[in-house]
Amino acid sequence: MTPLDALFLEAEDEEPGVSMAISSIAVFEGPAPTYAEFAELLRGRLPLIPRYRQKARQLPFDLGPPVWYDDENFELDYHLRHTALPAPGGDEELSALMARLMSARLDRDRPLWEYWLVEGLRDGRWALVSKVHHCMVDGVSGTDLYGVVLDPTPKPQPAVPDEWAPQHRPTTISLTATALGQLVLTPLRQLRLAADGLRRPAMLAYRSWSIGSGLWALSEALWPASRSSLTGSLSASRRFAFGRAKVSQVKQIRHALGGTFNDVVLTAVAGGFRELLLSRGEIPRENSVRTLVPVNIRAPGEEGIRDNRVSLMLARLPVHLDDPADRLAAVRERLDELKSDHEIDSVALLTELARREPFPLIASGYRLAARSPQRSVVTVVTNVPGPRQPLYALGRRLVEIIPYVPIGSTVRTGVSIMSYCDSVAFGVTGDYSERDLAVLVDGIERSLDELAAIS
Repeated sequence: MTPLDALFLEAEDEEPGVSMAISSIAVFEGPAPTYAEFAELLRGRLPLIPRYRQKARQLPFDLGPPVWYDDENFELDYHLRHTALPAPGGDEELSALMARLMSARLDRDRPLWEYWLVEGLRDGRWALVSKVHHCMVDGVSGTDLYGVVLDPTPKPQPAVPDEWAPQHRPTTISLTATALGQLVLTPLRQLRLAADGLRRPAMLAYRSWSIGSGLWALSEALWPASRSSLTGSLSASRRFAFGRAKVSQVKQIRHALGGTFNDVVLTAVAGGFRELLLSRGEIPRENSVRTLVPVNIRAPGEEGIRDNRVSLMLARLPVHLDDPADRLAAVRERLDELKSDHEIDSVALLTELARREPFPLIASGYRLAARSPQRSVVTVVTNVPGPRQPLYALGRRLVEIIPYVPIGSTVRTGVSIMSYCDSVAFGVTGDYSERDLAVLVDGIERSLDELAAIS
């Protein structure tokens, strides 16, 4: 694993009530397939996703990053689950099911994924809930898996030939010896990296400046956000709610008022959090909601890479502004500042440098950060573009994709946004104590409607 992938396993180890699985609900037209048909579909795609038949193993004393190895006793049926919603099978019932599924951790003794076939959705529909550990995929690569598992036309594609034979499990002695060998070589790699930098002084200077500029911008995050009910301790249980919009509506807003797709949806999220705070009798302040915004940093040609390739921005959401146009202008200005300050480049470069550092040092830093109380980040907001063309499962058309983002530390609420064809879904994850997620969801939808009304 890369150090960034390993971070999500370390986070679980340090926070017993946290599950670092990402997920989404794919809703299909009916009728629902049988479990046997569902299993046959997945069996025919397994060769295209090797990680689905591998387990993660952490090394003693974190001498090296966790490794992947083949599960010699792999059982597909363990990872495929079958359930049904109670009547009437609406959004409320689907949200409750999602909250229960995502409250439970994935079994570390198995490959870290589950697929749930869900029947009983209203209008004769059914759903596929994919649950995959964050150490395996990020939002972009997790979404890409839909293109692997599903079909581009109503005609099902044939099963992929499967010649998989598991390799023998590596022994603890061999893994430890390899890790120790890598630790011995680390100083040599660092010297080689330094020498390469000295041979290209212009590049070294630019990278140093980018890291410095980005770290200076990130230093703002050391200042705690204004106290509010949005942060606090977490339980092991979750709540979930979701809302909907249209891609065409977002495009209308950005074309009329300016900004990017991401600017518009972040503005809508800011409006939602403003309504949530007001409903709780709290004053939305300029520093009330600082959000972590993951940013995809895949280079051209890396689209098929399924590990984590993300950087981040830390942005204040302008929840203190009442006018939606003013909120959009503030979001645009803030994100433009963060981009010009090279915050994304800085985090990406530091992540890359972490690959060349001794992993015991990196793991210790992860654990220290997880144990340290933080009041800087209040929420996480992810925006992942989904498939632009319709997809199908066993001849049934995919209607919408509803995303889920995990939460941890003191972050009690997270928002995940995903587009598919002309639909946009807002998935809101909350700790079980957050009983009013519907206020946030309604506020996001209303904020978009307000922006559309003036565009």
